[in-house]
Amino acid sequence: MTTETKNAELARRWLREIWDERNDATIRELLHPAAVGHLEGLTTHGPEEFLAARAFILNAFPDFKLVVEDLLAQGESVVFRWAASGTHGGELLGVEPTNKRVSFSGITWMRWSDGKLVEGWDCWNQGGVLAELQGHAAAAAAAAKAALAT
Repeated sequence: MTTETKNAELARRWLREIWDERNDATIRELLHPAAVGHLEGLTTHGPEEFLAARAFILNAFPDFKLVVEDLLAQGESVVFRWAASGTHGGELLGVEPTNKRVSFSGITWMRWSDGKLVEGWDCWNQGGVLAELQGHAAAAAAAAKAALAT
C-alpha cells in the first residue's frame, strides 16, 4: 500500500470516527502528542486541546454533520473539501442558540507521519456563519420585543 493510500485511509477514518461517531479515543490514538492544529481563530497543540476545540463545535452544533466532497493525497499530505451542517443549539462566540440550521463548507489540509496526524489546517467561513447566526438572533430579539409591545 502506498503512503498516499495509507494516509488517505487514515484521514477518512479520522473524519468518520471523530465527527460521525464522536470517538474521543480515535483522537488520542491518531493525533500525535505534539500535533498542531491551525483552526479558524485558534491554534491547538496535542489531543487535549483538539478535544476541547471539537467539544466547542459540538456544543454549538449538537447535530453537526461533516461530509467529504473531495479528497486528494500526495506524500504526507491529505487535502479534502468538505460541507458541514448543524442546528445552532448552543452558544457560539457570544451568540446565544438560535435553533436555526446552518450549512457551510471548507477545506482541510492534513500532514501525516508514521500513522499519526502531526499538523492540520482548516479554512472555512467562520465569519459568514457568525453573521448568519447573529442575523437570526437579532430577528428573534426584534420579534420578541414586538410581541411584548402588543
